[in-house]
Amino acid sequence: MAGSRMAAGTPRLGTVLVARLDNAGDVLLAGPAIRAVAASAREVVLLTGPNGGAAAQLLPGVDQVLEWRAPWIDPDPLPLTRPHVERLASLAEKAAPELAVIFTSFHQSSLPLALLLRLAGVPRIAAISEDYPGSLLDVRHIVDETVDVPEAERMLGLARAAGFELPPGDDGALAVRRPLPSVDQFTGPPGYVVVHPGTSAPARAWPAEHHARTVRDLALAGLRVVVTGDPDEQALTAQVAGAYGTDLGGVTTFPELAAVLAGASAVVVANTGPAHLAAAVGTPVVSLFAPVVPAERWAPYRVPVVLLGDQRAPCQGSRARVCPIPGHPCLSSVSSDEVVGTVLGLIAAQRDGSGRGPSGVTEGAR
Repeated sequence: MAGSRMAAGTPRLGTVLVARLDNAGDVLLAGPAIRAVAASAREVVLLTGPNGGAAAQLLPGVDQVLEWRAPWIDPDPLPLTRPHVERLASLAEKAAPELAVIFTSFHQSSLPLALLLRLAGVPRIAAISEDYPGSLLDVRHIVDETVDVPEAERMLGLARAAGFELPPGDDGALAVRRPLPSVDQFTGPPGYVVVHPGTSAPARAWPAEHHARTVRDLALAGLRVVVTGDPDEQALTAQVAGAYGTDLGGVTTFPELAAVLAGASAVVVANTGPAHLAAAVGTPVVSLFAPVVPAERWAPYRVPVVLLGDQRAPCQGSRARVCPIPGHPCLSSVSSDEVVGTVLGLIAAQRDGSGRGPSGVTEGAR
């Protein structure tokens, strides 16, 4: 749930700049840590990459969103030039934060951004850094990266090290701003299943023909199926929806996508941004998870999740964006029958009086 600002009269900082320079899912996972910062700051300015801006606008506790493309993080990096650096410096100088908190993944360095923010005059900077930071960091948080911890909790750990705690009543789950827009004109009433076939990296994708068969079989089982995707995924969503699903590829804004996911009984999705958006609106997830990154860190957080895919496949931990194993066995081995059965099981668990069921990750039978 969303955190609230501190009570009147409680000492607090002025402006705090928080940074998460990645994609939408990464930004959503930073939400609990950002709410912890917001509870003690008059203003929170979130610096993110161009692919994270829409998610950043949905986060409770964020007052302003700045976008800057980091050449050491973006998968299609631009050259690092003086004008590009000067633009970041201008953004930071205008925000004039008292403190910057840099959130990163376990495989990223916080020090390039710390250096640039220090040059822009930011007086105090906190970040996780295994490498010696010298004078670049005022709060250096060291994490045992041999232990896989959910990314949301890893970032909360940094927030605590910097002096920020979640306020009373905030359970630390992912969250979005409410109310969400009405999407009945796209989906009809709640109670459908969402299938989201797209991914930001090919190594994380389940074959399109498997998705299409799943949509057909879910529809034949009596369920309404909605297929979602970005504007550049419209050919994929049309193929997957076929004659059995409602194709919303390229139709919704990011807040509308959140509302579509909120109205679903379950979501079928790979390890990509909408998986974390589903978690942020509390919807159970059938997670087609390629083990190129650890599920312990990146599975949808604090909602019922059934994990499908061979988590011990040879690509395990490779962080590959394109599958290095012929035939993509970690996910191609998952059948549409298995996905359909898992969806029906999740829905049945909701209908038997247990609500959405317990939060947590269950690995499907392999």
